[in-house]
Amino acid sequence: MNGITTAYEDTGGTGGETILLIHGHPFDHTMWAPQTAALATAGHRVLVPDLRGYGASQVVPGVTRLETFAADLAALLDHLEVTERIVLGGLSMGGQIVMECARRFPERLRALVLAGTSARAETDDGRRQRNAMADRLLREGMRGYTEEVLDKMVAPRTIATRPAVAEHVRRMMLGTPPEGAAAALRGRAERPDYTGTLTGLAVPALVAVGRDDTYTPVAEAAFLHARIPDARLAVIEGAAHLPNLEQPRAFDAALTGFLAELPERVG
Repeated sequence: MNGITTAYEDTGGTGGETILLIHGHPFDHTMWAPQTAALATAGHRVLVPDLRGYGASQVVPGVTRLETFAADLAALLDHLEVTERIVLGGLSMGGQIVMECARRFPERLRALVLAGTSARAETDDGRRQRNAMADRLLREGMRGYTEEVLDKMVAPRTIATRPAVAEHVRRMMLGTPPEGAAAALRGRAERPDYTGTLTGLAVPALVAVGRDDTYTPVAEAAFLHARIPDARLAVIEGAAHLPNLEQPRAFDAALTGFLAELPERVG
């Protein structure tokens, strides 16, 4: 699809929403395992792909921009013959891809979920850091970076009390091909400012964030919440950058509550 081989899972039933969830960097589709199970059990159809360069999807070295990821997702929906409006969600980089999709094909979207993410353009310093990290990952691989940032991806309390969650995150990070991660970092370094996209959104949005997230703090989530016309804010206690894995019950409660309040479909 779109010139590459894409791995994905298509789970759940009919009659509910069609929900596409986009993982963050440097993870894969299993990041959404708790939500996939809960939503499918509730009768929703859940699509969880591995983005290009991640998981079992094809690696394309170089630079992968957010618009390329968005085009891949549109190709996946076309391949699966999804014609109804979908609920599109993403975390961190995945949330930025959601905003790019909202800019490119808003007619396909019924609602958005934006978790642990930022709408602002990259700063000059951030651009330098992302390109430097891309160089490092190509040179050294994923292990050093993984161990350095694990306690920012998940809260230290999670590492101590829920080691299986921390190990899941470590396994995803170590399994990410450095070429794919580097290409995405270089693409994100050039990302646009999506603030204008937020103010023009015509669909409901759930903005979720971990209370202890240092990458995208609660203030960043509040920035999104204040600019989206129809938005709900959920701050997940006891979680850092991956609230859906650290506190799945709280995250799922916020998500299912949001889905339950969506307006009835027309037609």
